[in-house]
Amino acid sequence: MQFPILSVLIFLPIITGVLLLFLPASRKNLVKWISLVTASLILLLSVVVYFSYDIAAGGYQLIERANWVPALGISYFVGIDGIGAPMVLLAGLVMFTGVMVSWGVDDRPREFFSFMMFLGASVLGVFCALDLFMLFFFFELAVFPKYLMIVLWGSQKTRNYGGMKLTLYLFIGSMIALVGALAIYFGSGLRTFDMIALEGAGFSTGFQRLWFPFHSWAPDGHVAAPTAISMLLAGVEMKVGAFAALRVAFMLLPEGARYWSMAIMILATINVVYGAFIALIQTDFKYVIGFSSVSHMGLVLIGFATLNREGLIGAGMQMFSHGVMTALFFSVVGMVYDRTHTRELSQLGGLFRKLPIAAVGFIVGGLVSMGMPGFSGFVAEFPIFMGVWQVQPVVAVIAILGVLITAAYILLVVRRVFFGELPEALVNVGDVTLKDKISTVLLAVIMIALGIFPSLMAPMISSGVDHILALLGGA
Repeated sequence: MQFPILSVLIFLPIITGVLLLFLPASRKNLVKWISLVTASLILLLSVVVYFSYDIAAGGYQLIERANWVPALGISYFVGIDGIGAPMVLLAGLVMFTGVMVSWGVDDRPREFFSFMMFLGASVLGVFCALDLFMLFFFFELAVFPKYLMIVLWGSQKTRNYGGMKLTLYLFIGSMIALVGALAIYFGSGLRTFDMIALEGAGFSTGFQRLWFPFHSWAPDGHVAAPTAISMLLAGVEMKVGAFAALRVAFMLLPEGARYWSMAIMILATINVVYGAFIALIQTDFKYVIGFSSVSHMGLVLIGFATLNREGLIGAGMQMFSHGVMTALFFSVVGMVYDRTHTRELSQLGGLFRKLPIAAVGFIVGGLVSMGMPGFSGFVAEFPIFMGVWQVQPVVAVIAILGVLITAAYILLVVRRVFFGELPEALVNVGDVTLKDKISTVLLAVIMIALGIFPSLMAPMISSGVDHILALLGGA
């Protein structure tokens, strides 16, 4: 009997989150150390999962299954494929670095780290779920702690608006998703939520076109959230939506994917270019990163919509690369804000002298965002453009505008925040902590390593894409 490593990954943060709530509120350091130990174990297990995946064998691996509500066709069913394994690793990385950069949280850290653990369990559950009901269950698990973390620990200016807007987005999306899940359940005739079984259900063409889902993002919640939660929301939660869309829309309804692919490509291209323009005109440091995140996720959807090997491999690589990059961006924004108490670009400048590691980390993230060769952004975006060129060259040309605009706002932000004259109000700004430095270096090194050695991940994602292409070919 194999060790249930995926179940441990999912339930370890839930158990820790509950345990933290029972600790005395005065034991702040104990809360933080327990959270760090748990996050370290999650990162270690996610690395084991990643390197345990047999690329040659492909398919779903590390499968665990138990009947949950057999009368309704619901089971506890988890496993990973070549696309799920990198997402599990991403979640482990962002949880670990999120705890590290949140070490300075002294306002109710017990509740803060507990809710963070619940968020981590939610995303890990989605990435491992092979049962449609379970996928929906874990997706919903994040809504309540996400809202509380934004309105209680988020930015005072926008936390109520951002938290409520994001929660309403989630609830509306959840209602639509629930209706879609029920349609798939009854439309299959199999009376099961088993997604592997549903892949072969043979839904009619009309059914697939009608029930094919769409997805959107709301950057306000990410911007309003505290640093670690922004890292989780933009770095991992945005991938949860894309990953779930891939699992359900493209893999269960492949004919629907063919039918709507052009519409998705057009909307995603608008998303890339418009999001980049909006990022360019922002005056708030964190809003630049928020809209940048939305823009870059448009490239993932363009990759999906190509329905070919290059585009899908690029999309898988982009989900991981963007997750690490955005986590690094938001962590640096948090470091700057914690020390300067402002996010206004006009009030910042010259911080390379005060926060050199944070500045270098942001520059590395910026080079990734710009798609520079030698960094993970290039090895992710280049296959996407290869894939889209084969089906819609005009879309490729327009989407590349987004890359050019990205270079503009990244270079402007780097100049305004880290170079130039140091404002007199920031003369006494202190450097970041050792834990901040460790997190920054870890995330930066991963993006450089993946850029230089794409073979660390590309073959694994390719094995997951093979199965998707087989489903699309059988549509």
